[in-house]
Amino acid sequence: MAKLSQEDLLAQFEEMTLIELSEFVKAFEDKFDVEAAAPVAVAAAGVPGAPAAEVEEQDEFDVILTGAGDKKIQVIKVVRELTSLGLKEAKDLVDGTPKPVLEKVAKDAAEKAAESLKGAGASVEVK
Repeated sequence: MAKLSQEDLLAQFEEMTLIELSEFVKAFEDKFDVEAAAPVAVAAAGVPGAPAAEVEEQDEFDVILTGAGDKKIQVIKVVRELTSLGLKEAKDLVDGTPKPVLEKVAKDAAEKAAESLKGAGASVEVK
């Protein structure tokens, strides 16, 4: 069997569809027990007319209390409403800012919690 040059191999790959190229990569990985995740992504991104990869939308958010403001007691009350913390734990959380109040919650829940905290006079970040 004649050895193919890099140019010959690239010419063959140019003629393949994305599905054929994907099947080739899987066969190559199986045969040589390797993983070609990064080169495949580069090759697929460089193919004209290939659909762009969709960016995943964040679905979990953290509500972080960055400051209690002037109405600390109101902020403690809101923190207790949002969480199931007792009075001492809520006070410690408010005193130890910046600290997360809620972690890995849905976007609408994070926005409502941030609005409640801001309404009580706190400064809040949603990440």
